[in-house]
Amino acid sequence: ADDIEAKRAAKNDVEEIVSPVKQIVRGFMERKLAVGALCVVIAMFLLVFIGPLFMTTYTDTYTEVTQANLPPTMSMLSVPSELKNDIKMIDSYGSFSVGLSNAGKVYVWGATGLGTTGIDIADIPEEVQNEKIAWVAAGIDHIVAVGENGKVYAWGANKLGQYGYFDPAVNPNIAPEPDELLNGTIDASNIKKITCGYQATAILMNDGTLYMWGNKNTYQNFDTVATLDGKLTDIDFTLNYVVAVTDGNSVYTGKRGLYDQMRDNMGSATVPLREFLNGRKITSIYATSKTVCALLDDGTVGFVGDFDTRSKAMPKLHEGEEIVKIVSGTYHYTALTSEGRVFSWGSNTLGQCKVPDDAQGASDIFGGAFQSYAVDSNHELMGKWGLKGYLFGTDNYGANVALRIIQGGKMTMTIGAIAVIISTIIGIIIGCISGYFGGKVDMFLMRFTEIFGAIPFLPFAMILSALMAQMDISENEKIFILMVILGLLSWTGLARLVRGQILLAREQEYVTAAKAMGLRESRIAFRHILPNIVSVIFVTLTLDFATCMLTESTLSYLGFGVTYPRPTWGNMLNGANNSTVIKNFWWRWLFPAIFLAITCICINIVGDTLRDVMDPKSDRDK
Repeated sequence: ADDIEAKRAAKNDVEEIVSPVKQIVRGFMERKLAVGALCVVIAMFLLVFIGPLFMTTYTDTYTEVTQANLPPTMSMLSVPSELKNDIKMIDSYGSFSVGLSNAGKVYVWGATGLGTTGIDIADIPEEVQNEKIAWVAAGIDHIVAVGENGKVYAWGANKLGQYGYFDPAVNPNIAPEPDELLNGTIDASNIKKITCGYQATAILMNDGTLYMWGNKNTYQNFDTVATLDGKLTDIDFTLNYVVAVTDGNSVYTGKRGLYDQMRDNMGSATVPLREFLNGRKITSIYATSKTVCALLDDGTVGFVGDFDTRSKAMPKLHEGEEIVKIVSGTYHYTALTSEGRVFSWGSNTLGQCKVPDDAQGASDIFGGAFQSYAVDSNHELMGKWGLKGYLFGTDNYGANVALRIIQGGKMTMTIGAIAVIISTIIGIIIGCISGYFGGKVDMFLMRFTEIFGAIPFLPFAMILSALMAQMDISENEKIFILMVILGLLSWTGLARLVRGQILLAREQEYVTAAKAMGLRESRIAFRHILPNIVSVIFVTLTLDFATCMLTESTLSYLGFGVTYPRPTWGNMLNGANNSTVIKNFWWRWLFPAIFLAITCICINIVGDTLRDVMDPKSDRDK
């Protein structure tokens, strides 16, 4: 037993011998900050290179005017708890929704701030809160409500005559709200429909009387439809036109040809409107941004307008099943059938057509711009689906900032990686040749390196990028040339570093032995000396990667790199480069800046730590 203990003690007294790689890993893992930074870098790489694989509906050119400059929010489907159990109606057109309970109380939710106006649409006027409301409708920047007493209320933006008094002499393209609505009342029980569009509102009565006001510039046939007062059976707004129906068989718009043909589904062939109707009547119409769905008196539907071929088609009905109600959003429709089935069709870019199972068997449905709601016979919310919101807000084109950060990070990191590879190859070749052969070769290559190093990097890159902008080349070719430029202008530091390491290594015994064996000079330089200094190269490569990312972002920020619509972290910051955005739309510059800063800082931390643990002469406690 004493012998065994003695052997164990002797074994413990012997220092553990580990390989260099294991020693580097062990030294790195002891640095908690470096380990955390490495985890962040890995997470960033996974996010920007794997994340886009799941962004099946993402496009660089995506625009949506009704969703522009929205702050971070995930509340667009958050129906207030007080309304969930007593829903009478829900409506929306842009970034917020308005709901009405059967008790006549109004609720507003979603992104309720109206741009730079300082107006919060959720600030419901006190007179509306004190009145029992019968009807509500939401526009892009205003809400209209009608009380049971027949009084018309409205709040929000009114710069373009959305509601309230407006002097037509100031702007003849603004249709003022009718005086009988401003100073009188209407019969709320006789209202057939209230609908709001882009800065405009229409109230249609059961007798065909039409009240319509707002920005006529938004709708090219505003005045034409306004003359149909007393003849209309239904009305709605597309993004650019007022669509109206008279006598159930005529559709009035301002764009002949687009709405003169009707089809029984989105992908089917069109036929002349009169031929399609064949004696049937249009009972109601529902408009999206570019299309119109007409419900006929026999329960069938027809479609007119400019449909996207990628849109989801309307599902087929069962035999004997009829559609009893349709609601429309910006790009989608939702229908309720006589069997209680609920389905949505049209664009599914933001999940508008993903109807949940708990929505089936509904008694009523309501639609928003990018949302839909199903309600049971007790007026309680059964299911909701569509756009929840934007984690990092939207930009001035209405694009999701979070998705563009992911896609932009992929571009920024790719450009940085390719540029580093190019600069590393050039730096290693020139450094090895210069350091190993010395003499005139060293003199020539180092003077060449100094000339390159003397070039003002950023101004020269900006000049080359500006020249590329004038060339007739594709965006992909421009990005490739940008990577080459960054690589060609950033190799000098590595070349000097490699030269210095080669000068030290070439005097080592193993180099002398290799020469004595008659090996070729190039083989000695690149196969024997270079592997012994690879740790220094690897550390430099890591640090240069962050530098190239910053350089690309700098060029893009200054407008000389990758241009819109293709995103990079740099040109996303460029799009926020004005005082209005910085002050009012902080999310457009804050989140790209955070991602860029965190990524570059963490890469630098990893590189600095690798330099410390790979260099046995470094002071680990510095």
